[in-house]
Amino acid sequence: MKISDGFDARRLRPKAHSDWRSRLVLMFAALLALLGALMFVAGATSLIGHPDALGELNASPAGASLVLVTGMLICWLGIWMWRRRRRLMRKPFGLNMAPHLMKKHD
Repeated sequence: MKISDGFDARRLRPKAHSDWRSRLVLMFAALLALLGALMFVAGATSLIGHPDALGELNASPAGASLVLVTGMLICWLGIWMWRRRRRLMRKPFGLNMAPHLMKKHD
């Protein structure tokens, strides 16, 4: 294979993830998980018998269950975002080439 003058091997390697963006996403995901956990606890306590956690929203069992389910969903979303970003941060960088251009192993 002939190497031309314009060949640069550094172009084959992808750029690293920006660290500050990943950290901001992780911080946002952690805050979402914390907010969801707090809403879950507030909904659970109002269902058990202390309905003054969120004022009028928790006055009825339907409102308390709504807060409980919303808290669970927000907590799940935060944990999902956290795990997805951590997985992307730990992913090794490979060559930035199409698989059909790689050497064939029989």
